[in-house]
Amino acid sequence: MAITTPFQTLFAVPMTCESCVKDVSGSLFKLGGIQKVDANLKDQLVSIEGTAPPSAIVAAIQSTGRDAILRGSGGSSDSAVCILETHSNAVSDKVKGLARMVQVAPNMTLVDLTIRGLAPGNYWATVRQTGDISQGAVSTGAIWAQSQDGAQKSRGMLGTVRVGKDGFGSVFLDRQIQIWELIGRAMVVSKQHEGEGTYANDEHTLVGVIARSSGVWDNDKTVCSCSGKTLWEERKDEVRKGMF
Repeated sequence: MAITTPFQTLFAVPMTCESCVKDVSGSLFKLGGIQKVDANLKDQLVSIEGTAPPSAIVAAIQSTGRDAILRGSGGSSDSAVCILETHSNAVSDKVKGLARMVQVAPNMTLVDLTIRGLAPGNYWATVRQTGDISQGAVSTGAIWAQSQDGAQKSRGMLGTVRVGKDGFGSVFLDRQIQIWELIGRAMVVSKQHEGEGTYANDEHTLVGVIARSSGVWDNDKTVCSCSGKTLWEERKDEVRKGMF
């Protein structure tokens, strides 16, 4: 299903002159679904309105040789994030995926899922009944479902994502759910389809807890008060840890 409801995202982008602004804006308008780009050179922020997935926006900005950090999307109560990790002890780089969610209508949430470093093939993404990831996917419970007209209706089937030979995969989905319903639940991404037995906590099964994230104008930090590091120094640290 094509995304038709525009939403707003805010990115921090290192820009030093008007030429930078033109480069970034030009790269974004080449994407389908971009309606408005507002670049603030002083604050080094770029606000985008449209229907393009955040992952595609990041890739477009990075194609100009600049980095991009998502500062928020949607409203203060309409955004969520899930960091996906493997519980396998066979790998040291455990962070393998990231899901960004933004509610753009009373009963419509967009899911922008990116995974990397996994074996090629199809992976199933689901939301689970609980947020217990103490034993990896095993302890998250069944796929999230609700009673409706005396029957259980599955609501946690998000969809599939294809991982290519480069170990990278991404998908942009819309589902008739609300952000508040997702908060605190676990997300599981696995090559194993539901019903094929107990989940194995191997390096290709990812889990994470869905948590609230900043809205577009809720996160204006540029220097961490704890470490004194700038936003971009923190970014480099997180990339080294395997974060996106």
